[in-house]
Amino acid sequence: MTSFAVASVQFEARVGDNVAEMSRHVADVARRYPWVDMIMFGELAAHGPSVTAAQPMPGPTERHFCELARKHGVWLLPGTLYERLEGAIYNTAPVIDPNGRVVARYRKIYPFLPYEPGVTPGDACVTFEVPDVGIFGVSICYDFWFPETIRTLTWKGAEVILHPTMTDTPDRDGELAIARAHALTNQCYLIDVNSAGELALGRSIAVGPDGDVMHQCGAGQEIVPLPLDLERVRRSRREGTMGLGQPLKSFRDGPASFPPYTRGADASKALQSLGPLEMPGRYAALSKAAE
Repeated sequence: MTSFAVASVQFEARVGDNVAEMSRHVADVARRYPWVDMIMFGELAAHGPSVTAAQPMPGPTERHFCELARKHGVWLLPGTLYERLEGAIYNTAPVIDPNGRVVARYRKIYPFLPYEPGVTPGDACVTFEVPDVGIFGVSICYDFWFPETIRTLTWKGAEVILHPTMTDTPDRDGELAIARAHALTNQCYLIDVNSAGELALGRSIAVGPDGDVMHQCGAGQEIVPLPLDLERVRRSRREGTMGLGQPLKSFRDGPASFPPYTRGADASKALQSLGPLEMPGRYAALSKAAE
């Protein structure tokens, strides 16, 4: 069995600086669960959703997390940070190995527009290898509303998708359904970590490669260490989900060429008719305008 344990930290984050609190949680998880290989937090957990906290990477906060990973000998995905790079700001997830080295930085491809203004989209799906374990992919919050992102990570070999999020809105139920659907259709683990407290409403979820819910948090603080058996992923992909469907093989072998990708969005009258991506107005005003 190829096993790798991930601890999801759903802590009661506040709007502002949470780095010291996150550091305490890392130390506590490392002490209580010495068998855990990776510790993971939610999106923007360190400094909250203000772009005024943006830093270069490497920068002081990322270096602090690197030292923390090295000190405790764990892989660390400290959620995301707003990264300042060449005049732009990105929503970026660093992946840090147990030696304190950044092995990957993933920049969110789909900022939550129009609610995340001033953030530049990334342009690449990112995977990294855990030696002698397998391939992991990184996705951030709104990204997984676009199934192309998760399918691309799978195409690149990802067997585990790490998905920090920051959701404090009533569409969380939809996100839980999306998480299960992605794990099932891509035959992978999907670990979705949300914060609690002021920043978000919790309900983090870990899903197995058969679409099974391994654990779903409530609204408060929870620390969830889970061992992942990557042989489950390989068996599911080789023999079928529950010994049945083999969607990745069918996708590989299928003859279809999909127009949205071969011709682009500009060729769709339906998409072009939707109007600009902007903040919606009040329903009363929209109804009057439609008359």
